[in-house]
Amino acid sequence: MLRNWVIVYLGNFVGSVVTAYFVFLGKQHVFGGGAVGLAALNIGIAKTSLGFVQCTFLAIFCNALVCMAVWLCFSARSTTDKILSIIPPISAFVACGFEHCVANMYFIPVGLFIQTDSAWLASLGDKAPKLANLTWSNFFINNLIPVTLGNIVGGALMVGLVYWFVYLRPKQMQTPQTAGKPLATAK
Repeated sequence: MLRNWVIVYLGNFVGSVVTAYFVFLGKQHVFGGGAVGLAALNIGIAKTSLGFVQCTFLAIFCNALVCMAVWLCFSARSTTDKILSIIPPISAFVACGFEHCVANMYFIPVGLFIQTDSAWLASLGDKAPKLANLTWSNFFINNLIPVTLGNIVGGALMVGLVYWFVYLRPKQMQTPQTAGKPLATAK
């Protein structure tokens, strides 16, 4: 499992950073009179300005929702069911401002690349945000590490442990009335 996690994590990181760089090369940040780039910078600044503890807890709740989306998809019977079941938990994590390591592997680097376009930044004038917190070191230390740890806790404990307790716990932990039955259906 750990080997797979490392491979998937590194693959997501490389793919996200390369995608962010290609988007930067496509000059998407100049669209909408620079509004797209300004939004990307503000997202990157906000994410790299969070404290370690805050970032970790935002990530715990995020991955609890992401894992619930995955479990809901497993329970779906058709493609339509899968689509309809994944939308609410993913929309909730985005709307709540929760943190996900793979999403941040794109959002923060795209901001980091955009801030290197000094001519475009100068064209913003007074609208240019303060970029002091938007650094590669803040990305790794203040965001990616605590978010990754929080995502692991959210997925493993808040969802995985609850599912284990309900469905897979050893027989000696079960009462005679609930043996072999999920807690939700035990009478």
